[in-house]
Amino acid sequence: MNGFKTTMLLAALTALFMALGFTLGGSGGAILALIVAAGMNLFTFWNADRIVLSMHRAQEVGDADAPELVGLVRDLAARANLPMPRVYIVDDPSPNAFATGRDPAHAAVAATTGLLSMLTRDELAGVMAHELGHVRNRDTLIMTMVATIAGAVSMLANFGLFFRHGGGRGPGWAGLLAVLVAPFAAMIVQMAISRTREYAADRAGAEISGQPHALARALAKLQRGAEAIPGATATRVPAAQQLYIVPGRSADSLFATHPDTGNRIAALHAIAQEMGMIAPPTGRRAASVPVTRRRASALDPFA
Repeated sequence: MNGFKTTMLLAALTALFMALGFTLGGSGGAILALIVAAGMNLFTFWNADRIVLSMHRAQEVGDADAPELVGLVRDLAARANLPMPRVYIVDDPSPNAFATGRDPAHAAVAATTGLLSMLTRDELAGVMAHELGHVRNRDTLIMTMVATIAGAVSMLANFGLFFRHGGGRGPGWAGLLAVLVAPFAAMIVQMAISRTREYAADRAGAEISGQPHALARALAKLQRGAEAIPGATATRVPAAQQLYIVPGRSADSLFATHPDTGNRIAALHAIAQEMGMIAPPTGRRAASVPVTRRRASALDPFA
């Protein structure tokens, strides 16, 4: 049912792209929009990981660069019965993480330097398990495709403010209405696709890591940090917000791509009770996961 819902919403987003093309370019514009959307989906299917990682200027790391992080991901992937994904670090003080790739065999997970400097090992395990949950649920491809098409809708709408079908400048009254409404409609579709997948990935992360309370603590920290320090990529490309474990702005607004973080934390505590964990443990403060000095200037928050 979740897959059917996602397919229908993705079709609605493509139809919106076509409708905007028709408004701005007539039947020829609609056909061109359909061709572009199909081409974008095909290109994204084969290059989803490259698109996202390049967008974030992510750097791949191995055991020699970040042994604790890579080792942690390896252990969690084994617990989730998944192939070992590639591991990346993004040089960004805004704390966040994401997963990408067209399927589990071509997956990658990434964490920012801000996240690595903020979380304990248990909390980091919960976050990485959440991202592996997206990989196991095969969310990563659809999330990248939706972000790509939603970004294209916004780009086409901005173009339509200045040009219209038949010559002249400006889209006309009907076109102007479509141009203004289309980006908001695209955000609503993005929101509908993303929200249910975050709850599912939280549950998967709790099951894989075995530490739902630690993931709950991590979400609280990351939400505060992401709001205080907006991510560089999300600022340039707002459609990328849905890729992250927490949004850069408060959730549960009309156009938010994520559920409210407080609701997610409450759901994780309920999952903990299902697992026989009654009260959130205080836990001990663990050292943040370090990155070796070989790339210290680019990656190490402690250099």
